Amino acid sequence: MDPLFTEEQLNKMSREDIISLMKTMQEHYQKQETKIQILEEKTKELEFLNAMLSDRLTLAQRKQFGPSSEKYADGYTQLNLFNEAEQEAEPDAPEPEMEEIHPSSYKRKKRSGKKEEDLSAFETTEVIEYKLTGADRNCPDCNTKYKVVTKETVKRLKFVPARFEVVEEVTYVYSCPKCGAMKRPEKAPSLLKGSVATPSLVAGIMNAKYVGGMPLARQEREFARYDLNLSTKTMANWIIQCADRYLGILYDYFHKELYHFHVLQADETPVMVSKDGRPANSKSYMWIYRTGKIYKDTPIVLYEYQRTRKADHPREFLKGFAGVVVCDGYSAYRKLDRENPDIIFAGCWTHYPRSIIIPEEMQISA
Repeated sequence: MDPLFTEEQLNKMSREDIISLMKTMQEHYQKQETKIQILEEKTKELEFLNAMLSDRLTLAQRKQFGPSSEKYADGYTQLNLFNEAEQEAEPDAPEPEMEEIHPSSYKRKKRSGKKEEDLSAFETTEVIEYKLTGADRNCPDCNTKYKVVTKETVKRLKFVPARFEVVEEVTYVYSCPKCGAMKRPEKAPSLLKGSVATPSLVAGIMNAKYVGGMPLARQEREFARYDLNLSTKTMANWIIQCADRYLGILYDYFHKELYHFHVLQADETPVMVSKDGRPANSKSYMWIYRTGKIYKDTPIVLYEYQRTRKADHPREFLKGFAGVVVCDGYSAYRKLDRENPDIIFAGCWTHYPRSIIIPEEMQISA
């Protein structure tokens, strides 16, 4: 690209001309930056729309042709959010030994993004200082040593990739030299007997799946990038065992706490199950119970999987509750409303217009 001005032309320009030229170029640069930003936003919108249309197309194809699950191009399977662990788990599968899992020093490229205005919430772990040293500390005109008059501080956000650490537990075994009695010190119980799993590792897997929506098959590939051989089967076993042993206690606690609120909300939605002893894609229901939206500071949301939509399920779940349950007009709730005087089943305002019957003479023809 040829320069806009030659060196001779620039030398002939006055100070005012150069300032005017710089302002013009700055305005042009800002306009270009604005255009680039608009194009980037449009690109993101198009990518989002493309992903959304792709998902809708996939769902439409599944409804029309009835495949049991969504297939990845490389053979992995995208399973139902709630049922993937049960689908992949094999309780009798042996736990992988530490020798089978090889952590490495693999590092991902640091993510780049827009600079945040306020980084005070993040810890500063590194300070890079730029100082004059040696002969550069002296003024070249009078050889007087420079003194610091101010400091310019700029903060940048650094991304540190996830890393894995091995925790080694060493138990000393003692023996009485006189009688031969043996003794071991007490140690903290392991998360899962005979397993290399730790609370932080299993919590990370659960969080990625149920909060981040990342299937176990995709997590297996992500772990492989760190030279970790964690199979989908192993992770599924860990999720189910830890949910039964530890999260079940937490679930029961929140179930009891739910009864302390006067207003609850309930609903049920169908889910397609791939593995629960029935044919693939059998319809089941996920029942949801939560505290009312008025309790914004202490929300509790509980999911309960059931094979059917019978009134027996909310009857059992809400046993002992006294208060208001906001729900739709499903007959199971109306049945419980007649049975239990302690619970008032209040209709949802969103569903209310559906129950309005408009006389024929008041209907407006299309």
